[in-house]
Amino acid sequence: MPRQLRAEQTRSTIITAAADLFDRHGYESTSLSDIVEHAQVTKGALYFHFAAKEDLAHAIMELQSRFSRRLASDADGRGYSSLEALMRITFGIARMSVEDPVPRAGLRLATGGVEVRPPLRHPFTEWLELSSRKLLGAVKESDLHPDTDIDAVAHSLVCFFVGTRVVSRSLEPMTRQPRRLAEMWHLMIRGMVPVPRRARYLTLVTQLERETRMV
Repeated sequence: MPRQLRAEQTRSTIITAAADLFDRHGYESTSLSDIVEHAQVTKGALYFHFAAKEDLAHAIMELQSRFSRRLASDADGRGYSSLEALMRITFGIARMSVEDPVPRAGLRLATGGVEVRPPLRHPFTEWLELSSRKLLGAVKESDLHPDTDIDAVAHSLVCFFVGTRVVSRSLEPMTRQPRRLAEMWHLMIRGMVPVPRRARYLTLVTQLERETRMV
């Protein structure tokens, strides 16, 4: 195996192992020795790629950011309405969180324990800006009431999404997340979407929840 490819695979193994431990035990409670043992690599291999635990945390948060941007770019390229694109992005994030420890750990790191260093942006800032753009587009497309308070709704959406994940970590399995997300969207659609357009989006919620649970 070429040396560069082997190094990339080792780096990926370390990141995945660290993400799994950060997600299950928290950043502060996870040591580099724990990561070395979980990844089944040498300390030398870990230090070759990451000088400190904080560098590992930032690598995980950067990957999470890439995942989210990729979902948003894909939704933009498929011609969905603004509201449908936002719904699909949130369910996409939920799906990734069920499947992959890296985005799960990225969210846990974002809620405390690690200070986000520039040029990396805080994921909540990115999600707020994305939500605001899509909600504004939905108002222009008449999928939301014209008097919708964009900032308030975007903030509530992100808080609901993150808060559900934080609470669920202690009370229920991660696989419950698609259902909680569907509950959130049912509430928001009934409160914000004009009646003539409401059925379409309520049906879409059911479809997206089913697709996410089947993954």
